[in-house]
Amino acid sequence: MAGRNHLYIPGPTNVPNEILNAMHIPMEDHRSPAFPKLLTPLLNDLKKIFRTETGQAFIFPATGTAGWEIALTNCLNPGDKVLIYRFGQFSHLWAEMAKRLGFYVEIHQETWGKGIPLDKLEARLKEDTGHEIKAVLATHNETATGVTSDIAGTRKAMDAANHPALLFVDGVSSIASLDFRMDEWGVDGAISGSQKGFMLPAGGAFVAFSQKALQAVETSTYPRCFLDLKDQMTNNASGYTPYTPNLPLLYGLRKALDMLLEEGMENVYARHHRLAEGTRKAIAAWGLTLCAQAGFESDTVSAIVVPEDKDARTVISTAFSKYNISLGAGLSEVAGKVFRIGHVGDMNDVSMLGAIAGVEMAMLDSGFDIQPGSGVAAAIEYYRATAK
Repeated sequence: MAGRNHLYIPGPTNVPNEILNAMHIPMEDHRSPAFPKLLTPLLNDLKKIFRTETGQAFIFPATGTAGWEIALTNCLNPGDKVLIYRFGQFSHLWAEMAKRLGFYVEIHQETWGKGIPLDKLEARLKEDTGHEIKAVLATHNETATGVTSDIAGTRKAMDAANHPALLFVDGVSSIASLDFRMDEWGVDGAISGSQKGFMLPAGGAFVAFSQKALQAVETSTYPRCFLDLKDQMTNNASGYTPYTPNLPLLYGLRKALDMLLEEGMENVYARHHRLAEGTRKAIAAWGLTLCAQAGFESDTVSAIVVPEDKDARTVISTAFSKYNISLGAGLSEVAGKVFRIGHVGDMNDVSMLGAIAGVEMAMLDSGFDIQPGSGVAAAIEYYRATAK
């Protein structure tokens, strides 16, 4: 099929040519005197994306899943209790990881389509008078359902309960794209990955920890090696890493950070919101609904519920085989019930209109009762009206 595949999944996202070019480098000595000139500015500029001045950022040659494990095993002790609300596939996987690592996991099930229930969280933490809960695991953006939780509100609920638990946030599909303020929101561990808002290939776990969390590292007895923050801190202090880094990814990150900071983080957040709003206008024009309930809509991914007599997998396969468009599938409990459009990373108005047009064609071919051009027209009107 002529033309490239159009990637409209919520990660990995499109890698801009500028970043691809920056990654095309010969190998070099990562122990040379010049290497700190690359790594140290990266760590400093990552803090600007996490929006922290007091925390410390780290780069692991791994994934966001490793970031979950880094937070748990570096800041807690074996058998510690953690609390998590399960409302999608990725909050489920984080909870399962914590159980497999030997932590006591208190799971509260929420409707898939909602996020963290702040009132319930506050009430539960007030009940924990002995402070047995050592960490709250918060999924900021649940990619499976297109749901964004209120992390500022999560911190307020914890403070209202006067609870000392650490706040760990999965920001893999939110950081570098959705509003995120580590210091302002009192986040102790922020976890992200390279393949979404950072517009890079998978393979980089970007994490940041508060001073409170770093103090907990000093007393943690959990065994660890490759994912040990202490080794990173020791080596990063002089501009190096404890093991061989992924050099092309670091050079790509340098370019990605330059692009994000040049655009300005407030502008990045506004762009993602605007692209998401145009997509939501199209979904409404089709007569369809989001999996996310009102107030929880994500600005990086929309999970669209199909009619009961339809299978979302048909839309996805038709879009791919006939129109060379990749859409996100429904996962676990919503498999076949939703398909997902990613609007994250290197995207603009025309990118999203291409996605919306491709989805319309695939749905029409799959027997959906929609008006051809209705979603495209709704998005066009919104993007024209809000263009600067």
